Amino acid sequence: MSWLVFAFSGPVLWAISTHMDKYLVEKYFKGSNAAVLLIFTALIGFLALPVIAVLAPGVLALDWASAALMASSGVLYMGGMLFYLRALQAEEASTVAPFFQASPFMGYVLGYLVLGETLSGAQMAGGILIVAGTMLVSLRREQTRFNRRLAALMLAAALLLASASLIFKLFALRDAFWPTTFWMFIGEALFGTALLVPYRAQFVALLRKNPAAVLSINAVNELVNLGGGLGMRYALVLAPLSLVQAVGSTTTLFVFVFGVVLSIFVPSLGREDLSRPELLRKGVAAILVALGAALLNG
Repeated sequence: MSWLVFAFSGPVLWAISTHMDKYLVEKYFKGSNAAVLLIFTALIGFLALPVIAVLAPGVLALDWASAALMASSGVLYMGGMLFYLRALQAEEASTVAPFFQASPFMGYVLGYLVLGETLSGAQMAGGILIVAGTMLVSLRREQTRFNRRLAALMLAAALLLASASLIFKLFALRDAFWPTTFWMFIGEALFGTALLVPYRAQFVALLRKNPAAVLSINAVNELVNLGGGLGMRYALVLAPLSLVQAVGSTTTLFVFVFGVVLSIFVPSLGREDLSRPELLRKGVAAILVALGAALLNG
């Protein structure tokens, strides 16, 4: 199976998760710190640990130095998600998502400097088309001022997420996929435990106020997010970091696509512009992404 299938599973599922994140933030976490939402992320990863241990019994046989570095990938990932959620609390999902375009460039630099990865002409053209398509769909006429806080949060998130992907790829190539995933989840669980200390009261209060809704929606959201993460991480084993990051940047496009679907069928959850010029622009963007994906797979 092509690495593109695994790579595109990430942005598709993450786009769904972005809309679910926005729903959760607005409905249940509006008065809470964004860090509380990450405690649920850490919990899902923690519950996955015994399953991975059964699938790959040798996960505990790694040397502790390697295990610690693998765990640091989980810590960096959670740090990046914390910046992202704080940005999402203040801005619309369609405004936040475009900043993920920084990830492919950061991934290219990190992949070149650390892994010695180089790209062919067709791969570079495909990556550029994908990023161009997602940038086209990201441009909005009403954006007349530069939001420095949003830019700082999302650039920090992109750098941390690219660094987490780099560490994951580095060890997944050497020590296999599942052991690396196991220790990455350990890092996420440690990050979540650290957050639980200062935000325990908010976490408990949310559970007491809406236990069924918070647990069920969060569980579904985290499983969707986990599926996207696993797909993207497996793609990292098969393809260069910068190309996987470029495909991952199409999250923006899928956020808009699902936003349009929500605006048509569930308008209370979606507020996308459905005018002819906007739909035409997004259609052109989708074509550019498709052409880029064809070049990457060619």
